[in-house]
Amino acid sequence: MKFPKVHSLEEIANLLNCEFIGDKNFEVLGMNEIHVVEPGDIVFVDHPKYYDKALQSAATIVLINKKVDCPEGKALLISDDPFRDFNTLTKHFKPFHASNSAISISAEIGEGTVIQPNCFIGNEVKIGKNCLIHSNVSIYDHTVIGDNVIIHAGTILGADAFYYKKRAEGFDQLISGGRVVIENNVGIGALCTIDKGVTGDTTIGEGTKIDNQVHVGHDSVIGKKCLIASQTGIAGCVVIEDEVTIWGQVGTTSGITIGAKAVIMGQTGVTKSVEGGKSYFGTPIEESREKLKQMANIKKIPEILSKLK
Repeated sequence: MKFPKVHSLEEIANLLNCEFIGDKNFEVLGMNEIHVVEPGDIVFVDHPKYYDKALQSAATIVLINKKVDCPEGKALLISDDPFRDFNTLTKHFKPFHASNSAISISAEIGEGTVIQPNCFIGNEVKIGKNCLIHSNVSIYDHTVIGDNVIIHAGTILGADAFYYKKRAEGFDQLISGGRVVIENNVGIGALCTIDKGVTGDTTIGEGTKIDNQVHVGHDSVIGKKCLIASQTGIAGCVVIEDEVTIWGQVGTTSGITIGAKAVIMGQTGVTKSVEGGKSYFGTPIEESREKLKQMANIKKIPEILSKLK
């Protein structure tokens, strides 16, 4: 997430009421999670296990809960609670604005697009040409939809990321300030839920078709011309490359990559990254031919045991 204008390190430190290490005029361009940071971004880290990863990332400003040596060319913001202060920044630069109409006056809707009754179109939403949005679809603020997109009834685009920090008093939510981006010629079934990114985009690539009752987690990126069948659950920060086929009731863990043209058979648990161009099945996931061979061999165990008696 980029800020509307360039800010200085001192300005950000004053906003958070925290110390800083580095040139007070050091430029701050935005804020992002670790997997999408760029130079000029703030990244937060609040656990020693991840200090090195954050300090060595592309981010040039690190919001951290301990004074450490500052890497050359970077700056530090010293906070007693980086998670809280990252939320403070999100609320400041991407505040929630309540809507007072079913279709926001700030929404941009392209020529030929049809929006059926009882839909909600939020602030700063952009919808392209010749789309068909069926009834009871909710499209949250800042969502971007391309041309020739079909979205079926009851689908929700742009809900918050399922991202929490456990505290003594309960769970503290990391506020989502990102977007959902739907590219051209995408089809989305009924009752799907696609969460927005925490600071970046959750993206559905051009030509991809999604069946009913599919969930896509925050910051995931689905490539072009993929097919995703019903009741599939895709966790946050997953990369699905082009022309992947995922059959029904598949679930994934977060942060993995499914290679281009892979086929994931129904009810598979994608517990790790997998190469493209192959078919996979089972939990834990394996190439389907190997997994089915193992299952066939297991059925032979009683026969083998009977021969040993």
